[in-house]
Amino acid sequence: MPWGRADVKRSVTVVIPARYGSSRFPGKPLVNLMGKPMIQHVYEQAKACRVVDEVLVATDDERIQTAVERFGGKVVIMTEPYRTGTDRVAAVAQARGGDCYVDLQGDEILLHPDLITDLVEPFLASDAPMGTLKRQIESDQDLHNPGVVKVTTDRDGYALYFSRAPIPLVRDDPKRAAVPGLHFIHLGLYIYTRETLSRLTALPTGTLEEAEKLEQLRALEHGIRIRVWETAHQSVRIDSPDDVPGALEQLCGGTTSLGITQA
Repeated sequence: MPWGRADVKRSVTVVIPARYGSSRFPGKPLVNLMGKPMIQHVYEQAKACRVVDEVLVATDDERIQTAVERFGGKVVIMTEPYRTGTDRVAAVAQARGGDCYVDLQGDEILLHPDLITDLVEPFLASDAPMGTLKRQIESDQDLHNPGVVKVTTDRDGYALYFSRAPIPLVRDDPKRAAVPGLHFIHLGLYIYTRETLSRLTALPTGTLEEAEKLEQLRALEHGIRIRVWETAHQSVRIDSPDDVPGALEQLCGGTTSLGITQA
């Protein structure tokens, strides 16, 4: 029976991997943003998504566990040394069952919960084993920032490659400017079937994955196709302490969709 049949209901669980010991920003999930820890912003936006059945945080730290429980969120403690967030999500899926899992990075704050809808709905209507999202790059700075991951796809929307480099390179443009419809940011969330997660976690770390430090390249290196859909919804990514002021500015501008009221 094909997965894409509309009459087949598949459950969708969002897992938010949240480590305390980030090398660039220790304690990042607990940074205070407008009176809430960052992990709460991420969790609440996922919880507000109408196509999600369950949301939980997977963490290795009691401080994050306490913070999540304080705002009423679901959390599981996972202390094994998992290679990546994907491997952590796969362990949750193995323990809990269910059909489809969304891996939502704990530092990717959605400005509208329908950003997840833009991923989940087309995935459920497809037969793709794995999916993710892209958004058009709007600045040359993002194109050349190695902290911003770029993606390029084939004509059917399947990922050809993900990179921290500015791909594709427009050879004849000396300014190396971002081109509308050609350059896309890759967003930090994925959706998988449980079977795909199980397969991914059993695979060795790939050469490209190790070089770029991008876990999704493990799938491409081993022939797992990744369907990429485009979204217009915005999100806020925090990689280092230097990103916090800009993130606060973006969050203040997105208070309506975040459900935050200003005094």
